[in-house]
Amino acid sequence: MVSESKREKIIALINREVVPAIGCTEPVAVALCVAKASELLGVLPARIEVALSGNMLKNAMGVGIPGTGMIGLPIAMALGALVGKSEYGLEVLKDVTPEAVETGTRYISEGRISISHDETAPSKLHVDVTVSDDDGNKARAVISCEHTHFILLQKNGETLLCEDATGDAAESTDDVALDLATVYEFATETPVDEISFILEAKRLNLAAAETALSGDYGHSLSATIRNYGLKYYGDTPVEHMISYTSAACDARMGGAPVAVMSNSGSGNQGITATMPVVSFAADMEAGEEQTIRALILSHLTSIYIKQSLGRLSALCGCVVASTGASAAIVYLMGGGFSEVCSAVKNMVANLTGMICDGAKPSCALKISSGVSTAMMSAMLAMNGKCVSSAEGIISEDVDATIHNLTSIGREAMNETDRLVLQIMTSK
Repeated sequence: MVSESKREKIIALINREVVPAIGCTEPVAVALCVAKASELLGVLPARIEVALSGNMLKNAMGVGIPGTGMIGLPIAMALGALVGKSEYGLEVLKDVTPEAVETGTRYISEGRISISHDETAPSKLHVDVTVSDDDGNKARAVISCEHTHFILLQKNGETLLCEDATGDAAESTDDVALDLATVYEFATETPVDEISFILEAKRLNLAAAETALSGDYGHSLSATIRNYGLKYYGDTPVEHMISYTSAACDARMGGAPVAVMSNSGSGNQGITATMPVVSFAADMEAGEEQTIRALILSHLTSIYIKQSLGRLSALCGCVVASTGASAAIVYLMGGGFSEVCSAVKNMVANLTGMICDGAKPSCALKISSGVSTAMMSAMLAMNGKCVSSAEGIISEDVDATIHNLTSIGREAMNETDRLVLQIMTSK
């Protein structure tokens, strides 16, 4: 069993990485940085200048901003200055009102906002904001490596905070060291009262899903499956998993003013680590303790994979989160650690290489691919089938297999990332 001291560190890690977020976390991080810089300035800025790493730019271009009916960075930045509060963290925009949106739209039309690509950013997650007033006062705030991690705060040249940007490869070095065996032992053996807090992820993400199913958000993939897909999918656990998971994504990417529980800085990863598990547990009539343990297994597996992948990469986050979901589905099916390892290997053999081309409504399609693959991988594992080390990038050791996946996403796909951004910005 995982020692008590290590358990405490893992619980702290989960509480740090599984947090509520309103809206896509990339434009929200930019809004947070603008809010902080504006607070330092002390007045509504006359101008806002933002320089972003390529991955931040890519992930913030085409996504709906909650409560606005608009997409992209300018309105997120304007609202960060107008109503954002840095103390809210990733819920920085929760005070948005129709009046604020109207004012923000006018702010944008007056040409007060500029956005540039920082090609020399030290991290794939990097936001550099400078705000100024009409009297020449300036303030600057920089977020790097993590969505809420400020490394520089300045006002009129006076430095209030200064830390080195650690870069992507080192962003998790302070976290407790994990392997899949530790993840599984923690999820299945920790006293349930110590991990029951994960039910808040179920509550938030289920509420987001129900919002989409009763409205019209994004591409309405969830409603399409629910209303027209039963003829093809049937009224089955797989259909339920896909429709509920895509629903939460439809709401979030479509700009619904709802909070979701994120994982490792990504709302879509939090949704994908949560909703297939919640849906399948309900269909299997799993008890509360079994559901809690399955959710912990899913979320902690995702956190473990992200430790070596990095916050942002060219690899779609649904690959990571749906791998965690597949492990949890195995657990809900009655499988043990051996079957969990098989499911993870099956997932890596299938979804590795799915590109991230930014946060947007069509992310619901990719998430749905991850969910269906999670079920397929779990079923294979439960029937004694596992992709072997003679095939592709799969190693005999499951942790080596995971690191094969993350090294491809972190290193080998960098050129892919550059080309994707080039395509997106030149259309």
